[in-house]
Amino acid sequence: MTLVGDSVAASISYVPAAQAQLRHGMRVRLDARVCRRLVQPSCSFEGSTPTTALQAVQGRGRSLGHVLIVNVGYNESADGYGAGIDRVMRAALAQGAIGVVWVTLRETRRIYHSTNVAIETATERWPRLVVADWNAYSSGRPWFGHDGLHLTDRGAGALASFLRPYVWKAAEAR
Repeated sequence: MTLVGDSVAASISYVPAAQAQLRHGMRVRLDARVCRRLVQPSCSFEGSTPTTALQAVQGRGRSLGHVLIVNVGYNESADGYGAGIDRVMRAALAQGAIGVVWVTLRETRRIYHSTNVAIETATERWPRLVVADWNAYSSGRPWFGHDGLHLTDRGAGALASFLRPYVWKAAEAR
């Protein structure tokens, strides 16, 4: 499987124990970058501009794997996010993914609620899309830095652990 994410998901790649937890029994490619956006050009951070999530998915080709996890959306508005989901879904399925796990955003700002609505309603169009409701699961947990979004080491482990059952569910989404 491949995880495509922004700086929140990148926390997993910074914490070896979280990586090990996510990878246990699975082959996982982590592709999480600071400032990544879904389909609109990504923002720059420290002189570097990452690919979009769509470009990252397209760039993997058949090596994408059976399951794609998408954890992107904190660096953009909700406008057009639903159409972006459709573009990423088409690309992932065309490259052989059998299921996609889409992680909801932690709702610290109103736009994240609108993005989450776009994620949740996308399941009506995409039966192979599984929603992992991180917003609900993480509510009230002490896993976050001062901004309420970026994860502590414990939070990175919690996210990795949280994602595992959704990966198995998506793998059965045929």
